[in-house]
Amino acid sequence: MIQLPESLMVSVSGFRGRVGDPLTPELIASLAAAFGTFLRREGAGRTVYLGRDSRTSGAMYLDAAAAGLRSVGVSGVDLGIVPTPTLLLSAREAGAAGALGITASHNPAEWNALKFGGGDGTFLDGPTMGRFLDQVRNEHPDRAAWDNLGSLDTDDGALSRHLDRILSLPHIDVEGIRERGFRVAVDCVHGAGGIAVPPLLEALGCTVMGMGMEADGRFPRDPEPTAANLSGLGALVRESRAEVGFAVDPDVDRLSLVDGRGEPVGEDLTLALCAAAVLRRTPGPVVTNLSTSEVVADVCRHAGVPFHRAPVGEINVSRKMTAVDAVVGGEGNGGVILPALHGTRDALVGMALILQHILETGHTLREAVAEWPSYRIVKEKVPVPDTGLDEGYRSLEEALGAPETDRSDGLRLGWPGEGRWLHVRPSGTEPVVRFIAEGPDEAAARALIQRGRQALGV
Repeated sequence: MIQLPESLMVSVSGFRGRVGDPLTPELIASLAAAFGTFLRREGAGRTVYLGRDSRTSGAMYLDAAAAGLRSVGVSGVDLGIVPTPTLLLSAREAGAAGALGITASHNPAEWNALKFGGGDGTFLDGPTMGRFLDQVRNEHPDRAAWDNLGSLDTDDGALSRHLDRILSLPHIDVEGIRERGFRVAVDCVHGAGGIAVPPLLEALGCTVMGMGMEADGRFPRDPEPTAANLSGLGALVRESRAEVGFAVDPDVDRLSLVDGRGEPVGEDLTLALCAAAVLRRTPGPVVTNLSTSEVVADVCRHAGVPFHRAPVGEINVSRKMTAVDAVVGGEGNGGVILPALHGTRDALVGMALILQHILETGHTLREAVAEWPSYRIVKEKVPVPDTGLDEGYRSLEEALGAPETDRSDGLRLGWPGEGRWLHVRPSGTEPVVRFIAEGPDEAAARALIQRGRQALGV
């Protein structure tokens, strides 16, 4: 059994914390041993794939995780620095018992995390994580005898296989994109994208201008690829006369866009444009989360296909996609899921789909965005109130009287006829409450957040 530190963030997004306190190699090794034990008890198998982003603490934690697995008779396969989607795809294709990712995704460099994936190539869902947590807190790992310890192998071909799968997708006209010859600027923020993005774009015949390409984990800015953090990429686009700019987070599961003028495109437009590209060839249901822009619903209405929402969290969207047999989905933070490839967010496939969309429409990125209604999303976060959230939710629901209410993940209030909604929920990756609102303009969205904060007293 493991006594989890109070400051450790625990959710379906994994176990996340600051390097050294509370996240130590000893804790990582213990959690990995618990995970190996859990997989064996569940009958999943005895091989776990390991991968990490470029953080300076990553190699240390990967070694600790491998030791923990081996101590319970589970063997590891070390992929080294790879995008998280590469790790999960590799685990699924190899028929592994599971996957362990050492990455804190968009968090600053002083954070890291251990993320748990299953043999199906997706992260553990809520019920499975619940069973795992019960074991972590109440039972000791099943340590192996000296002659039954696990081994550790390496696999240097995972990224190449991933890129080959993308280039063979029926959604991507590889020859057409190559003939088009895009000029693309890229910001990989010194994350795993530095080793993954250039070979993909070069295989697609792009001329690539890059920044932050060294995968050394020394992020020069806040690594979350939000509009506020993309001024450097915007300048690179203008200086190099690129047609489009791509920015990824350190583990390459989120993609943000900058247009030919060097101006950021809202994160939600990544999924909207990728969905439009997929639906043009493969009509079918689309799934996104409760905090994603209405523009994705607009794309679905235009294509005449069903549209569904799920609670925030990649695995929640992925499970809903499986349930409704979705052809594309993801999250409004720039995460695109294409089931024809695999069931996890993948910025690399997102790049290929964006280029495909521009190729087929003949539009610039700015023109492609202008095809759809314009909304403004405002996001704020505040410390969790001492009084908790349930009472605040009730007050907020009564105060605003929205025609649509969803309590599956915090509280989401919607006014669909007006293009307005407000989502209030506790974060799974930080000790904060998130307020996300959308409206036809920024003032309308900010007004919703202000009313929400007043109702919760924060």
